[in-house]
This record gives sequence, C-alpha cells and structure tokens, in this order.
Amino acid sequence: MLSDLQSFINKEHLCQKNDRILLAVSGGIDSVCMFHQFLKAGYSIAIAHCNFGLRGKESDQDEIFVRNLAEEFDIPFFTVKFNTIEIAEKEGISIQMAARDLRYDWFEEIRNKYEYDLIAIAHNKDDIIETFLINLSRGSGLKGLSGIKPMNGEIIRPLLFAFRYEIIQFMNENNLDFREDSSNKSVKYSRNLIRHELIPLFERLNSGFKETMIENILRLKESEEVYLDNIESKKENIFKEENKQIILDIEQLKLLNPITTYMHEFLRPFGFSHTQISDIINSLDGISGKKFISLTHRLIKDRTKLIIEEISLINKKPFVINNIDESIEHPLNLRLTELNRTDNFEFSRNANTGSFDADLVEFPLTIRKWEKGDYFMPLGMHNLKKLSDFFIDNKFSISEKENVWILESGNKIVWIIGYRIDERFKVSNKTKKILQVDLI
Repeated sequence: MLSDLQSFINKEHLCQKNDRILLAVSGGIDSVCMFHQFLKAGYSIAIAHCNFGLRGKESDQDEIFVRNLAEEFDIPFFTVKFNTIEIAEKEGISIQMAARDLRYDWFEEIRNKYEYDLIAIAHNKDDIIETFLINLSRGSGLKGLSGIKPMNGEIIRPLLFAFRYEIIQFMNENNLDFREDSSNKSVKYSRNLIRHELIPLFERLNSGFKETMIENILRLKESEEVYLDNIESKKENIFKEENKQIILDIEQLKLLNPITTYMHEFLRPFGFSHTQISDIINSLDGISGKKFISLTHRLIKDRTKLIIEEISLINKKPFVINNIDESIEHPLNLRLTELNRTDNFEFSRNANTGSFDADLVEFPLTIRKWEKGDYFMPLGMHNLKKLSDFFIDNKFSISEKENVWILESGNKIVWIIGYRIDERFKVSNKTKKILQVDLI
C-alpha cells in the first residue's frame, strides 16, 4: 500500500519530500492509516486533532488515543476542543456544517502559525462514491458529481487511491489500533444511510458497483473539464473588471443559449441561488436599479450591464472621524466625548466604552475592518500581538472575527472596538484629558 500511496502522490503532484505536512487525525481507521503511511514514507509530519464534544467521553477518549499515538512516535501534536452544538445554534447552521467549518478554519490557523506547507485529509474512494450519491440525491451540476479533488489549495487527500476495504486490510495485516466512532453506525445521517443500506443494494445488482462508479465519476470529471473550458471562453467576452467590480454586458448575455445554464455557472461562484439567478435573467429587460444580494456579493442591474461587487469590500471601506466634535452612525454608531482627568475618575465596565489618553490619540481617526497581519499591544501587555492570535486565544467564532471593527490612530490600533484597548493609548496617572468613545 505504501508504494501505491507514493505513486498517487507523485501522479497528482500532492507534495514533495521536504514539505512539512499537518495530518488531520480523528482516531478513526482512515486517518490512522494515513498517519502510519506517512510515517513509514519518512515525511515531516505533525498531527492535528479536533474534539467536537459530540459524543461525551467517547470524544475525549478519541483525543487521548491520538495524543498517545503522537507521543509514541514523537510527533508534534495539536488539539482543540469545540462546543460544536452551541456554535451551530449560534450560527444557525447544522452541527455537521459547523464541525466542518471549525475543523478547516482551525487546521488553516495551525498551518499558518507553525509554518506547515500542507494539510492532509484522509478521504478515500468510498468517500468519493458516497459524496456523489449525496449530491445526486440533493440535486447537483457536474461539479458536484465529478468527485473529490486530490488537491485543493493547501488541502491534499493522499488516500483517494484506496477503497475502504484496502485500508481495513492494511490495518489488520499490520495489527494497528484505531478508534471506532459509534455514530458511524447510525443511519440517521445521510452518509451512513447510503453507506450501510443504499450501496449494498447496488452491489446486489452489480458486484463491481464501486469500481464502476469510480470509472463513471472519472468520465464525468473529464466531461466537466470540457464543459468548463467552454464556460471560461464565453466569460472572456462578457466579463470585465473595473475598480474591483465585475461588469457583465447584458446584450452579450442575451445571446447565450441556453442562458440559464451559462448564467448559473457565471453567478454561482458569487453565491447566488438558483431562484435568484432565474430572477436576474428575468430582469435583463427590466428597469435599472434592481438589486440582488447573496451572502458574499451584491448584483445591481444597470441599463446595459450587470454590476457585481463583493459585500465585504463594500463593508470594509474605511470611515474617518476628523475631529472630536464629529460622530458617525455608519458602519457603527460611535459617540466621542472629551473629559478632564480627575482623581475620582472611574473606568466604565461596559465593553462598548473605550477610554484613552486624548494627548496620545491623533486625528483623523479611522474605523475599519481588521486585516490579516494586524498587530496591537493588548492592555496590560508590553509586546505586540497578532490580532489573529488574539482571536484564537479568546475563542472568537468565525462570525465574530468577520464582524470585528478597529479604531486606528496614526496607523496604530487604538481599540478592537468592544473587546480590548491598546496599552499604548491607555489612561494613566499622567493623563490630563480623556477621549471617551462609546459604541451605541
């Protein structure tokens, strides 16, 4: 199996021998197999394990098992525990979706922080077939039916060459331990229902069903490549970029046939739903000014064109406060007040109030979204700290990070609004005047 792994890695150009690879190890048979394969192959590896707290003691025992595995072979080990159910409820998404987002976001944070090159996930051929059937049952275009990619950015899937029975055989032959996830037997989950009930029915019709399905998916993948080449060639004539806006020529769009298929492929990457895309097509001959909003983008129907703009770029535009007498209501409602420092002055315990030494703050002040690479000096500390590390330490959720605003003076962060002020601008015994900023 080791030679098959190396052949697959070379064929798909997944990694090099000198790459540092972070392995996502749950403790289950697939990920533990992947760990032993990479260990035998001599790669520079580390283990990352997520404890989602969904199975009580069983989840904790999984973590202990993976930790012991890392210690046994002297491999760097990283772990995190999430309150997945609470986060899912807060975000208004399914537990499975919350776990997926939390997992991949945390893997990427660890990869960046400790300078690993790649993240390895232990998907196999059975996962490809199960995902195909899930997508087929829910409705999908070619993209959802063309399999799982061996590589996507910094994510690699080096076990996609193997069926699950081959992984089981390798583990049994080498007498290797792993953890059984009891939830894998429950058919209340779509994937398990397909794995334990639907696929066995297909195998009764065709004993080589899985091999046939992999061949079918490969052909669909090749068909998708031809299809996407055509889509891209059409886009070149219709799409233009101006000032970070995407401009689509309406007259050119109306020449497309079938327009629904082309528009779906054009607009799907911007987050628009099938219903929205139908409404956009119907608006092409309508009046100007109609707006369509996805989670990530805004589309405006102009007289002769469609204008697409990223919502985050709209919301990330900096706002300026020129003097103490000025206040803003958008994007935040902020009120500024100057106070004399008195002996009986007391700091507000309200997190939405920031008090600063007015002589240290320079106007104009800027209100902006945080950016990767931002540093500040948290109150009570004397060293600079990355905001991204501050978020990790304080267990910020994905949405909390996205909604953070910064108050900046002279290119220095004064306040992570609503969370922590900067040590360099704090009120001290030497302060004569206080600038108080209230988030209303």
